[in-house]
Formats: sequence, C-alpha cells, structure tokens
Amino acid sequence: MANEPASFDFSALVTAIRQAHEHMAAEVGRAVNISLTLRNWMIGRHIREYEQNGADRAMYGENLLASLSQRLEEAGVKGCAPRSLRLYRQLYLTYPQIWQTVSAKSGHALIPDPIWQTLSASSSEALHGTSRDLLGPESDATASPVIDSVVARGKVQVPPERLLNSLSFSHFAELIAVDDPLKRAFYEIECIRGNWSVRELKRQIGSLYYERSGLSTDKNKLAELAQSGAEMAEPKLAMRDPYVFEFLGIKSQEVMQESDLEDALLDKLQEFLLELGNGFCFEARQKRILIGDTYGFVDMVFYHRILKCHVLVELKVEAFTHDNLGQLNTYVSWYRKNMMANGDNPPIGLLLCTQKSQALVEYALAGMDNKLFVSKYELELPGKEEIRELLEEKMREIEGS
Repeated sequence: MANEPASFDFSALVTAIRQAHEHMAAEVGRAVNISLTLRNWMIGRHIREYEQNGADRAMYGENLLASLSQRLEEAGVKGCAPRSLRLYRQLYLTYPQIWQTVSAKSGHALIPDPIWQTLSASSSEALHGTSRDLLGPESDATASPVIDSVVARGKVQVPPERLLNSLSFSHFAELIAVDDPLKRAFYEIECIRGNWSVRELKRQIGSLYYERSGLSTDKNKLAELAQSGAEMAEPKLAMRDPYVFEFLGIKSQEVMQESDLEDALLDKLQEFLLELGNGFCFEARQKRILIGDTYGFVDMVFYHRILKCHVLVELKVEAFTHDNLGQLNTYVSWYRKNMMANGDNPPIGLLLCTQKSQALVEYALAGMDNKLFVSKYELELPGKEEIRELLEEKMREIEGS
C-alpha cells in the first residue's frame, strides 16, 4: 500500500475492490461466451464435414442428429439435443468466417492438437475489400467509429474477431435465424454498437427495425431513437442463459434464484404446501420448459393427487404486474397442452407477489371452464389469505434475521 496516494481512504478501497470485481467478472463472462461459441461452431463444423465425407454416413441418414445426440448424452456431453446440434450446424454454415479468428488468435493455446489439425485442414478464404457503411455510401449513417464492416464478395461482413468478442452464443442463435445476409449484418452492427442484450436484439428484429430503417428518410434519427431506448447487455456473465450453464455443467436450480430472499421464501413455501397435506406431491424446482424458441422457468411444480392436476407456483419479489400473471398463464397453458396425461384435470397456476409487508396471491386457471372442478379446487387448495399471511410472516422473519 506504500504506493497508494494519501487520499486512499475506506470509500476508495470499496470502490477499487468493486471495480476489480466488475472488471474480472466481465472478463470471465467474455471468456466463457467466446469458448461456448467456438465449441458450438466446431461441433457444427464436425457435423457438416461428416455429412459430406463420413465413411458410414449412409447408415444414419435423417437420423444422424438424433443418433449423435443420444451417443453424446451417454458420453456425458451436455447441451447436445438434436435441436441444439441443428443450431450448431447452422452456426457454422452461417458464420464460416469465425475460422479466421480461431486461426489467427486462438490456435494451440485454446484448441488441442488433434482438433487443431482437423480444423486447419480446410480454413476459410480470407476476406478482402474496403470499409464501408452497412447502409451504403449514399446513406447519411456512414462509417460508425465503433465498428468497421468489411466487404467480402460484395457483401457487408463484420470482422469475425469483433463478432466473437462482442456477441454471446445466444445472440448468434437469434442472428442465424435471419436469412438475408445484409439484414443479418445490419443487426450485428447495431447490436454491437448498442451493446444490446439478447432480449433487445429479439425485440428489434421483431419490430422490423431493418425494414423501417430502409424506408426512413432520416436514418440517423431512427438509429438514435432505437439505441436510446435499448436494453443493454450486462458486462458480467449472464448465468440465466441455459446455453451457458449447460456448457459449464451447472444445474439450473443452482443459478436461477434472483436473490437470497426469493430462495428463502421458496424454501418456506415448499415446506408449507407439503405440510398442508391435501394431496400435494412435489415434482420440480426451477422447472425449465421450452416454448417455441424461448426457455421459461417455473419456480415450483407440484402434482395434486386429489385434484389430479399440476399446480405451478410462481413467486415474484416485487409488486404485482399484469406481466407476472401473463407469464404464469403462459406456463399453465403450456402444461395444459404438453404435460396433461389421460385422466388429468387442467393445471392450476399460483402467483405470489410481495413487496415489503404487502402480498398478493392470485390463481390462474388458463381458460378452465369446468365449474365443478373449480369448486373442488377451492376446497382442496390453501386459501389466498392463508398463503398471504405465511408470506408476510416469513418476509418479516427473513428481513429481521
């Protein structure tokens, strides 16, 4: 500490440690994201090479990905469901230029010799051309100082090193669904310029930002408006990303709690519902479900053997919003369509929202029209007031400890 300035007081100590923590957390997140993207890209490349040149590829045909997924699961390789393998193959086909970054920067330091030799056998062609703006030389929105785009064979192409260092695999998973290369490059550049989160990238694609930009007479103004309200990605590792925790071998329940308070409340709630008896059978915690291309996580899932239905519980450590109820209804509807077995009644959702000493309990019935069943569930399930009192009591205990 001899070299520290005289003004280095306790507040400065806290600031220095916080800055060091945030910087290194960002570095860890960046390293994991790069490794995950490279790993998935290499898997996709191997699959493509096998499809074209595999000696026994005819044995598997259309069942290749299903067979490969099963064999990899047996070998303990996570995150390789058939859908994921298809995504990795598409990543390689869409972004073959990632090889340049692997070749120039990573080399033997990142990739073991046998894999490196295989990859080196057929590197992609080098890019060539001059820098220009995505929207063309006649556009007002020229030459962003943040990123250079390279023209390869008449196409705008973001330098692969910049893509790899700036975007997570979850970003790539959204971008490869964009078929038009120019449109994809547009979103790549805007995503990097604005440091967009994955959710923001999805929102901008869904809002037809590219098409609106093409029609706009004031592209700078449109870009300014789009970036000003954009949700930025956190600089640290996003542990809620299922791709990340599958890659690292982390169980979802180990990383999904939003806070110690929520975790403690879920523990108490789980104990409370099971102690009530009345037919509650615990099934899962932080149950991950796939709705379209989006993952959702249900805080707790029970099966009620008297009502013969699933009971989904969602806890929000915040005041009630209609978004909370909409999310729970989505989960209930998904369970109704995908998880009901013969003889089951429709699932029920239980939404718990709390803010300090106030609690709201709401049931979601997802279009249920069986009046007799509704009457029965009102008798068998704990009352709203009973659950509200439990939540408020446990909140006071936790906050006072």
